[in-house]
Amino acid sequence: MPKDEVNSGFDLHLSLAPDGSRKAALGRALREAVGSGRLEPGMTLPPYRTLAKDLDIARNTVAETYAELVSEGWLEARQGSGTRVAHRATTTADMPTSTVPPQLRPTFDFRPGRPDAGSFPRTAWLAAARRAVGSAPVDAFGPGDPHGRIELRRALAGYLARTRGVSTDPRRIFVCSGFMQAAGFLTRLQSTAPFALESYGLPFHRRIFEETGPTISVPVDENGCYIDHLDSTPARTVVLTPSHQFPTGAPLHPARRTAAVRWARAHDGLVVEDDYDGEFRYDRNPVGAMQALDPDRVLYLGSVSKSMSPAIRVGWMVVPEHLHDPILAIKGVREGTVGVVDQLTLAELIISGAYDRHVRAMRSKYRRRRDELSRALAQHAPHIGTMGISAGLQAVLTLPEGTEKTVLRMAGEAGIALEGLQWFRHPLALTDTTDAVLVGFSAPSDGSYTAAVNALVSVLALTAPGRRRG
Repeated sequence: MPKDEVNSGFDLHLSLAPDGSRKAALGRALREAVGSGRLEPGMTLPPYRTLAKDLDIARNTVAETYAELVSEGWLEARQGSGTRVAHRATTTADMPTSTVPPQLRPTFDFRPGRPDAGSFPRTAWLAAARRAVGSAPVDAFGPGDPHGRIELRRALAGYLARTRGVSTDPRRIFVCSGFMQAAGFLTRLQSTAPFALESYGLPFHRRIFEETGPTISVPVDENGCYIDHLDSTPARTVVLTPSHQFPTGAPLHPARRTAAVRWARAHDGLVVEDDYDGEFRYDRNPVGAMQALDPDRVLYLGSVSKSMSPAIRVGWMVVPEHLHDPILAIKGVREGTVGVVDQLTLAELIISGAYDRHVRAMRSKYRRRRDELSRALAQHAPHIGTMGISAGLQAVLTLPEGTEKTVLRMAGEAGIALEGLQWFRHPLALTDTTDAVLVGFSAPSDGSYTAAVNALVSVLALTAPGRRRG
């Protein structure tokens, strides 16, 4: 197609394979178009709605595919400029995420929110899959229940109650492909009042909620989201990460948890609890889910994307009773997004205890990695501060004022992939800016971790007072 048509972001020719998953077909087509050079760096892609209509596929399918390709580095997404083809082999000081020249993959990848891919429990997964498929009833291989498989919903009800304090039963659990799909359901439930979001969060999550209009930014501080700010807004739904605010790492203070529930009751509102990494707390007992404070006002979201792998597209929604029928109506008459075998396999892992064993092993591994990073910083870059290191898969490293872009540029030149804190900031955020980078200590492989930490602290040491910076 003509280049000016591509740059318009509205016309895009893609040939999707007729068989298999539509999401997988769209992902393959976009990777081919970018990898072959047919879509050049910087070209704007069509909005979710437009491409979904052109290809006659679900809008959520396009949104999830875009998000996946952003995480893989094929695309980039910025507030106000849409989704574009990434500049995968150039360095620009103004880019909020460090870009690694000249190779397509960085030498050391510290981008946040990525579990250690090498630790995926292949043996346990295969064994569980064999047991689950072998014992599955015949109806498991017919049309799917829109709630998801009952085996998984029963297993999740017990697991979430035991490990996260969630109050639920299998009927109020809906299986989904993850946060992006759940967010799409919520936008269809609420089409008028704006969504309230924390002032720091994932931009591509924010864009899902912006499908219904502008979102409201709620400040965050060392005690989490500032709930009292909601009273002066027209919002009726607030999306929170109360166990471990992403990306700053602050848990929501107990008084603010109570205030959030009180706000929802007073305004006939809803609290959406994104418990994305609740299993990974290192310095004290895990912070329980706030859903138990009021199961009728808190909708709970979780997935295995951090505990196991984002490649296993299995997540869950624990919905208030009054939202059961509306969610069921949105999902449709059958499950069409999460494979039955994956659902049965995860249920078997949970029931057998293999899932708990895996989580405990990963918690221990990530704690060791976090401690190694902390020791290296204390020894070689003591002027660098830390936030959010008591839990999760990443640390926030605070930098000397005015150095965030410089650190991202130097890291990119050293083959280190990082993300700057400002990339996660809501464009309407009122809080003061902080120069910082996010370090996903879960992402590098075991064999490269020490070398990755040494390379990182060597870059950070250059920002010490009195040191010359390029």
